[in-house]
Amino acid sequence: MNKAAIALAGLGLLVLVSGTALYTLLSARSECDISPAVGASIGGPFELVDREGEPVTDTDVLDRPALVYFGYTFCPDVCPFDMARNALAVDLLAEDGHDIALVFISVDPERDTPEVLGQYADDMFPDMVALTGSAEQVKAAAKAYRAYFAKGEGTGEFYLVDHSTFTYLMFPGNELGAYFRREDTAEGIAKTAACLIGS
Repeated sequence: MNKAAIALAGLGLLVLVSGTALYTLLSARSECDISPAVGASIGGPFELVDREGEPVTDTDVLDRPALVYFGYTFCPDVCPFDMARNALAVDLLAEDGHDIALVFISVDPERDTPEVLGQYADDMFPDMVALTGSAEQVKAAAKAYRAYFAKGEGTGEFYLVDHSTFTYLMFPGNELGAYFRREDTAEGIAKTAACLIGS
């Protein structure tokens, strides 16, 4: 068998394996009553800083299924509600024996220092993975997730940050399982996540 034939056979095998993996993923989503995400890919490599001030990467953080949310600790209403709901979903999943991380990525690195994030996590959900970084690192992470944010009105340290409010169910390898909107409930998120984790 010549080199061209070997290469062609290898390509055919790659297509077959990729197709099987895609079919399996789409089948799982169908069984879990989830529409596959359409359009740009969501998720990707990032380098940030944890609540201890230590550098971490997406590989460190996504070592198991995770609910990932972009927000900020000074958020007056939206973020606390969404994160409380996500924390409840993680608790519900834990009750069913599922090990899932709760990840909060700040879009306000100017105020959200590791110390501030540590206190926020302790108050909200002690096992939360709370991340910040430089403005460039945060921007890169948000871009990987197609998450929007922009500094809003206010003066000095008293300002708001406009941001998207999706919660992403991510798997190791930066694989998106599903995303959730603000109207989704903790019970609904837990049910969907459990279905996909168990697939």
